[in-house]
Amino acid sequence: MVSVSVFLAGTHEAGALAGPRRLLEGITVSLSPGDRIGILGPNGAGKSTLLRLLSGTQEPDSGSVTYAPEVSFASLSQQQRLDPALTVKQAVHGNIPDYQWASKPHLRQIDEGILPDIDLETKCGELSGGQERRVALACTLGKDAPILALDEPTNHLDVEGVAWLADYLNNRVGSANGALVVVTHDRWFLDAVCNRIWEVVPGVDPGYGREQIPGHVEEYEGSYAAYVLARMERARQAQVAEEKRQNQLRKELAWLRRGAPARTSKPKFRIDAAEALISDVPPLRDSVELVRLASARLGKRVIELEDVSFSYPGSKRKILNQVTWRLNPGGRVGVIGVNGAGKSTLLGIMSGELTPSAGKVKRGKTVQLATLEQTPEIPGMNPDLRVVEAISQIKERIQWGEQEITAAKLVEKLGFSKERAWTRVSDLSGGEMRRLQIASQLLAEPNVLILDEPTNDLDTDTLAQLEDLLDSFPGTLVVVSHDRYLLQRVTDSQVALLADGTLAALPGGVEQYLQLRATAQKTAGAGKGTNANKTSGEDSEATNKQAQKSGAEIYRARKELSATEKKLDKLQQQLKQLDHELSEGAADTSPEGLAHLQKLNQRRGQLVSEAEELEEAWLHLSETLE
Repeated sequence: MVSVSVFLAGTHEAGALAGPRRLLEGITVSLSPGDRIGILGPNGAGKSTLLRLLSGTQEPDSGSVTYAPEVSFASLSQQQRLDPALTVKQAVHGNIPDYQWASKPHLRQIDEGILPDIDLETKCGELSGGQERRVALACTLGKDAPILALDEPTNHLDVEGVAWLADYLNNRVGSANGALVVVTHDRWFLDAVCNRIWEVVPGVDPGYGREQIPGHVEEYEGSYAAYVLARMERARQAQVAEEKRQNQLRKELAWLRRGAPARTSKPKFRIDAAEALISDVPPLRDSVELVRLASARLGKRVIELEDVSFSYPGSKRKILNQVTWRLNPGGRVGVIGVNGAGKSTLLGIMSGELTPSAGKVKRGKTVQLATLEQTPEIPGMNPDLRVVEAISQIKERIQWGEQEITAAKLVEKLGFSKERAWTRVSDLSGGEMRRLQIASQLLAEPNVLILDEPTNDLDTDTLAQLEDLLDSFPGTLVVVSHDRYLLQRVTDSQVALLADGTLAALPGGVEQYLQLRATAQKTAGAGKGTNANKTSGEDSEATNKQAQKSGAEIYRARKELSATEKKLDKLQQQLKQLDHELSEGAADTSPEGLAHLQKLNQRRGQLVSEAEELEEAWLHLSETLE
């Protein structure tokens, strides 16, 4: 059965300028119903520009953008601002009566998922930056448009909010209705939502009067994990990627394959290929060795909180309520909580910037603490200096575990190219300033490192580089983040700051936290009478239907899945043999030899087509069994 792709929107040889620089050129991409596109690329490569070109909010400087009849976009930009005179309810729902918008389940769902802590009667001008961003997202999702174009929608959403948004978008954009194009650096979100990836490859300015090479777009099928695999395969086969970049990709792939969230969206033989690629990649970190180094630098005591409580002056709310917590040498802890729970306050208590209202905070005598705050300012740094110069002024080299790292090497590890390393500090982008801030903290050689939302403004490649660096940090690490992949990769345990100001251990990680939150919300809504009972009944019915799905259907699906895997294995063996024959016969340039090679190529093409069809069947059966 051949599927016909329906066109919704697309660009043809589109280009865009950034001042005199050719940012993008020759961009030809298209959207079909059910597409959930994730746009990736380094900061400044042109991701937001591509999104604006496709959605029609920016005219191309060359080429064209076309749309199917009656197609419209609901767009969210990073610069989107609300009318400060409007209330939140007016901004999201307009001036229609409450009973009209409240009668629509999807609008109520958006309010409950994104705006649970925001009073709808609040003026938009009174909102914080994070709250305004969430209201703007709610406005966009509430629009009746078949295509969503979202630029960094997970910004200012906590772990629970990101999970809700992923679930909402997966339900809204189905296989036959609507489409999604999203720019985001949240790799868990990309893995959970997207079925295709567009990578914006930045342009290059060779200098010395030579012609500039503009940026372009490379397309990949599958989620983020599949993209990492395909990108690695392309680099390996073409043998054009630098060795350092390949090693980084291999480490990222190794983590994706070893970790629980691994979803490559590929059949077993593709997974085997991934395993072959990472077979010689060492473990992410030697935990025993790092604990030994940390203990040698820190002693037995790091930071201990005993019955600590904290309230801001004039407020009756206890941000922290009799919290007792001990950080061990070499501990790597992630802190989770809803927005406004008090995570930054907890870090302030630990660092000594805030004094507890009650209780004691004990710090070891050897503790050398560095804190990365959410604000990107770097006190005392001369903005006229080059990046390398600014870093070298702090310290020329540092001891990092068992090895010594120079300032220039540290800058390179955090994603600064040779050209950008000699850029003035005042000319850096937001993401580059964040990287410079991280580098300045690491150069202090702390043995306790506290990071408050370190992933803000960082692209996926830089995130992987930062994680690789933190993997080898020889000290105690505390991370507050909504980035699941970062928490899962660089921390060994997680704790949650709950609404009552207490701290709860999370042996089950982020998933356990989400379950706790869901249970708490169900308990809070248990007293809503008839509606609550009705919902409960509907959930039970849905559960029964799901249970009925087992039995014969699942047995048949498992049997077909096993047969499909055997066929794929057989095809791979045949392809391997054909590749060997093609390689052996490549030197024979006689007419007979060329004719034989042609037949082998035709046969290989047939086998590849059969393998692709079996892949699709494998994926369908796998989804049935989920």
